[in-house]
Amino acid sequence: MPEPTAPGPSAPEATTARRRMLILAICCMSLLIVSLDNTILNVALPSLQKDFHSSVSGLQWTIDAYLLVIASLLLLSGSTADRVGRRRIFQTGLAVFTAGSLLCSLAPSLGWLIAFRMVQAVGGSMLNPVAMSIITNTFHEPRERARAIGVWGGVVGISMAAGPIVGGALVQSVGWRAIFWINVPIGLAALVLTARFVPESRAPRARRIDPVGQLLVVALLGTLTYGIIEGSGAGWTSPEILGCFVVAAAAAVSLARYESRRDDPLVDTRFFRSVPFSGATVIAVCGFAALGGFLFLNTLYLQNTRGLSALDAGLYMLPMAAMALVFAPLSGRLVGSRGPRIPLVLAGVAMTASGVLFAGFDAQSTNALLFPAYVLFGIGFGFVNAPITNTAVSGMPRSQAGVAAAVASTSRQVGQSLGVAVLGAALAAGLHQGAWWIITGCGAAVLVLGTLTTGRWARRTADRTAGLLIAPETADNRMAVKA
Repeated sequence: MPEPTAPGPSAPEATTARRRMLILAICCMSLLIVSLDNTILNVALPSLQKDFHSSVSGLQWTIDAYLLVIASLLLLSGSTADRVGRRRIFQTGLAVFTAGSLLCSLAPSLGWLIAFRMVQAVGGSMLNPVAMSIITNTFHEPRERARAIGVWGGVVGISMAAGPIVGGALVQSVGWRAIFWINVPIGLAALVLTARFVPESRAPRARRIDPVGQLLVVALLGTLTYGIIEGSGAGWTSPEILGCFVVAAAAAVSLARYESRRDDPLVDTRFFRSVPFSGATVIAVCGFAALGGFLFLNTLYLQNTRGLSALDAGLYMLPMAAMALVFAPLSGRLVGSRGPRIPLVLAGVAMTASGVLFAGFDAQSTNALLFPAYVLFGIGFGFVNAPITNTAVSGMPRSQAGVAAAVASTSRQVGQSLGVAVLGAALAAGLHQGAWWIITGCGAAVLVLGTLTTGRWARRTADRTAGLLIAPETADNRMAVKA
């Protein structure tokens, strides 16, 4: 869609608005295939367990291998996109994710499936944070950007609504391999549309690569998740598991100290001086840990315990997905008009109430409690996503939008992987009700942090942090002009 060369007074605005909405739609296509991949795969877990004779830990790795790789590379992808070009990295991610999906559909064993899921994750790491950076640099007006992020969050709801049903239908009629086929045409279409309509953009000042920081992130996430997943089988006090936790702790300390001393860090620790940004990061971990554990527990329960088919299990979880679909765009509008506090409080209340129904009232024992619990969790998850994203990128310089969005996306992936790991470990240890109390605690954390990190004092810390980040950029730009 070429820009007019000599438009009238209102033409540029109309054309720009159409182009912005088209770019938003293209970015949402990438989110759709990544989000669908997660929800569809959960429905297919029992089929994978039967075909590959897998243990619970094997199923955990099918999900967490993907989440770990994507979480480890999100920050690198965000900063690289800011440096070499956001459209270029976005296109590369689409190509790799599409190829990885095709390989997953051909996997001859669980080990190969996990390996190909990691290939998918390499591409996936280049999609969502880079797409969010493209959106941030396309929608400059705060309210318009909040509405765009609301649409973005609504796509997550669409994937949650469609994923279990589409996945259940495919698994039941064709087989689990078909769940990866649908990524291929969507990915190819997004690749063509990106080349045609999405403009290239990059940060004014290139950021240097941080290999040491990247290795420390991989060491931290990999050893922590491995220790949690394999702890039940190997023994929590075994040298292998204790060694994993020691390495994870050492990597976390080393990462914080090393990054604070770099001029161009992989993770700019100054971001965390903003209370809203730090709060959004922890809320993302808690909210998505609840989501990952919730989907993992319910999928296995509905198919293995209740004996439902994959399609019936997807239909059972439709109330949760439908509520996420309805309330995600509402959350975006609330963030744009009233700020993030109200959506976060509503999210925390709803997720906590859902967890209490499962943990305290055994909601799984009767549909009269099961469906209300699903509805409450869907409402909570629908509300939580937009304020996380908006808080992460609001107030940050647009030149660092990729990194800021990548931190938020990393927090989501880390949370989801930890949710699957921790609740899967609790399930393997026979602590079924304990797993639901963990989800309840995650919901309560969203409520408390959403209240504490969105007040006036918190906003003042965000303003001060923005000043710290913008001042060096202004100085660099002035030096570049003089040169």
